[in-house]
Amino acid sequence: MITVKATPPDTSSPDTPQGLRALIRSSEIGIVVLASVVGVLAGIVVVAMSLATQFLHELIFGIASGQRLSIASGIPPWRAIAGPVAGGLVVGFASWFFFRRRSQPVDPIEANALHGGRMSMRDSIIVALQTIGSSGSGASVGLEAGYTQAASGLASHIGRRLRLRRADMRLIVGCAAGGAIGAAFDAPLTGAFYAFELILGSYSIAVFVPVMAATFMATVTHDLLSPALLSVEVPAIGSITISDLPLVVLLGSACGLVGIVVMRAAAFVEAAFRRSRIPTYLRPAFGGLVVGALAIWIPSVFSAGHGAINLYLGMDASLGLLALVLVAKALASSVSIGSGFRGGLFFASLLLGVLTGRLFIGLLTPFFPNLVGHETLFALVGMSSLAVSIVGGPMTMALLALEMTGNLKLTLAVMGAAGAASLVTRRLFGYSFATWRFHLRGESIRGAYDVGWIRDLTAGSMMRLEVPKIEADAPIAEARLKYPPGSINYLVAVGQNDAYAGMIPPGALYEPDPALDEQAAAEPAPRTVRHLLRNGDKMLLANMSVRDTLKLFDEAESEALPVVADCESRRLVGILSEAHAIKRYSEEVSRRNRELTGE
Repeated sequence: MITVKATPPDTSSPDTPQGLRALIRSSEIGIVVLASVVGVLAGIVVVAMSLATQFLHELIFGIASGQRLSIASGIPPWRAIAGPVAGGLVVGFASWFFFRRRSQPVDPIEANALHGGRMSMRDSIIVALQTIGSSGSGASVGLEAGYTQAASGLASHIGRRLRLRRADMRLIVGCAAGGAIGAAFDAPLTGAFYAFELILGSYSIAVFVPVMAATFMATVTHDLLSPALLSVEVPAIGSITISDLPLVVLLGSACGLVGIVVMRAAAFVEAAFRRSRIPTYLRPAFGGLVVGALAIWIPSVFSAGHGAINLYLGMDASLGLLALVLVAKALASSVSIGSGFRGGLFFASLLLGVLTGRLFIGLLTPFFPNLVGHETLFALVGMSSLAVSIVGGPMTMALLALEMTGNLKLTLAVMGAAGAASLVTRRLFGYSFATWRFHLRGESIRGAYDVGWIRDLTAGSMMRLEVPKIEADAPIAEARLKYPPGSINYLVAVGQNDAYAGMIPPGALYEPDPALDEQAAAEPAPRTVRHLLRNGDKMLLANMSVRDTLKLFDEAESEALPVVADCESRRLVGILSEAHAIKRYSEEVSRRNRELTGE
């Protein structure tokens, strides 16, 4: 007798041990533990990127250790200009070198909307380094986009190693992004709702605990490593009364308009650079030249503006100065983003909102003397409202105000203003900054709702490979002999090289047609199936999404359609019935709903 010895599993394989993978896939506790680990990593990412950026500020601009670049005085003009220009050259050449032959990197919103949470670790590291270089050299961009990119890319890499399911991958990417935002602002609730509203696109009980675990651990990690690195100091807030609410809502509407202008300006600058003859790798340097020139007179345009936001929250400034800084910061941010610097507008929108709120109350105080002493209140309302317009996430920004101040009445006021800003932006513009940039690239993404599975569920993935077919010039008698009554539900006619010619209703082979009978009597050649062809111009492509597939079925009014390799060759590769496509679509919708509700 021959004895076969079982081979033990190869523990040296790069694949994850089955026990750990099974624990995470089958246990809520396992996914919470993983989310906590991801939160710790996100906190470390935020600290590392922030320290690196501060180091570059001190090195390039010669400021004192720990000093904020956006409120630094005495920076020599040559440094103010040379820093952003040199940084622009580095960022521009890096983008050209790494992404000249490949698509642009996928951010967390796009990853969760289209790719089931899959992100490239390599691309995420490159983007994070470019963001450090951009903000570190003074470009008017924030680090938050880099925080979320690096943390989410790391989480996605871990998820792929663990072979997580699509829903778990999306969740862990949301945990990482929320953890990064929570750590950046010392605000775990803000980070959690950033994940719910902007990265996951929905809220459910099933994802609440993992997301909160991630943001809490990220915040704790950041506080242990560098407690005051990104702190925002909020002065005393005046009392809030019911009479203030109409003005608060009006300020929210005004912030919505300002947000639209900023987003349009960034898109305009980007389009202008594309139309110019300036090479792509040199555009950030030209943008840096504009930022540096502005910073000679207004240092607040530099970088994200952490120091400036603390300054203008409590500073007694004239309306002229506030308006000048608002316009300069908006211009610098638009030029920085439009010219190709890496980064986002999250923190820049907060500073722009503070300036808008201060300017708003300054203009109204002569007409409403009772507003004196409410400058900080309206600055915070403006901060959150403008961020809602540009970034999105009304609850995220309301909770940011709550965690920054601990004032519940302020939070209620912010929610009213944020709602107004969101409504104005949606009605007049329709996008946040992230989704607007997707729109400019041709992606119809309105948020992080998981629509990628719709693209993955294609005609090619649903089709049958065995296709009842016959030559288009075959005699009807031959077709009757090959396919007796009741043997098939559909029949495809093909030409040379299996090129699709049309569909043949099987019943039509046996239906009497007086016109054809008269023609057959007058012609010596036998009748062919070509006379019976239907929908010769209606065919599915293998990469066509299920929604486009069902739409074509409605147009063709056919129970089945062929799947072809491409429109030119029309080579038949499969067949798909409408009933099967509807069944698969319904099954996927039901499964996604179960994943969202945790059932």
